Amino acid sequence: MNTMLSRISKITVSLFLLASLSAHAQSGNDALYQSLGGKTGISTFVNSFITIVLEDARINKAFKDTDTERLASLLTEQFCELSGGPCKYSGRDMYEAHKDMQVTNAHFNALAEDLQIAMEKHDVPSSVQNKLIARLAPMQRPIVTK
Repeated sequence: MNTMLSRISKITVSLFLLASLSAHAQSGNDALYQSLGGKTGISTFVNSFITIVLEDARINKAFKDTDTERLASLLTEQFCELSGGPCKYSGRDMYEAHKDMQVTNAHFNALAEDLQIAMEKHDVPSSVQNKLIARLAPMQRPIVTK
């Protein structure tokens, strides 16, 4: 009987350790998401980002007919998912969403600058900004068409 209790005890301890390691690993996967302030923090700087973009003469013409509330919601989902958060992006893929917009590298870079300005406005540390920008950078290829 003691052998049986000893085995059960070892199994219980092992399961506890595995659960703890799994929880720790999962929390590490969303470290960027947490550093951005979770969904609330992301939504806050996305709203500022939209305002900055609409005031940016370099790119604001491309957004004149845009449903900015929907755009803010999609960007929040996208940034949340890319940063390891629980959200799922529900918009179109980047190529389909931008194929007729004739986006240049200058436009893409202006948008990235505006995003950094919005994050700075909300005290997102530069190291955290850089991590998000690094995850967004691969989108340049399907977005930029000229």
